[in-house]
Amino acid sequence: MASPRKAARKSKPAKFKIRSWRESKAKRRARVAAIVERLHRDYPDADCALTYSSPWELLVATILSAQCTDERVNQETPALFARYPTIAAMAAAGPEEMEAMVRRTGFFRNKARAIREAAAAIVEDFDGDLPRDIDALITLRGVARKTANVVLGTAFGIPSGVVVDTHIGRLSQRLGFTKETDPGKIEKALIDLLEQDEWIFTGHALIWHGRRVCDARKPDCAACQLRDLCPSSTATD
Repeated sequence: MASPRKAARKSKPAKFKIRSWRESKAKRRARVAAIVERLHRDYPDADCALTYSSPWELLVATILSAQCTDERVNQETPALFARYPTIAAMAAAGPEEMEAMVRRTGFFRNKARAIREAAAAIVEDFDGDLPRDIDALITLRGVARKTANVVLGTAFGIPSGVVVDTHIGRLSQRLGFTKETDPGKIEKALIDLLEQDEWIFTGHALIWHGRRVCDARKPDCAACQLRDLCPSSTATD
């Protein structure tokens, strides 16, 4: 008789298969344009799910969202922002108190340190104003291109690049945008395929689609409005 552990292993769903789709670069760009058009139709209000009232609050929320759900972050940030209402207040925060306030977002020591040090750098190096330049933003602790693109695109409307999170990385492969797995290389591929004025929207819309339809384990291909444009679709119609 198989042990419970072995039985659990056998019942684990198979990894969704990503299929390749041979096409010219011109055809791929045309297909991507058609996908973006449908995303506009299906998710016209696609936006960031994090709750914030300023670009700085969005930056903090995005740092906290690493390895954590947006829902959990949104539950924790109201008290955090009430306790530290300004960048200067965050910079002056005691490490133990901030760690306690962000504990439930996971990796709380690293996140609290990143927020405090990013705030201190903004106060010291940028006169207390959050920079609107990606090269400046990524000098802050805890801020890589993904976080910088989220803040610049969502809070300032600046298309500095394309956000690549786990959802966008997964969909970029499934939809045949790129075979790359590295976030930086995925972003370069998306920048090459998308019109710049679609960078911000497409990032938000792909995240929505990844959460609502194209699940990591069990994508709902039958209900997907992109199925005829997706090389990985298992839909039969």
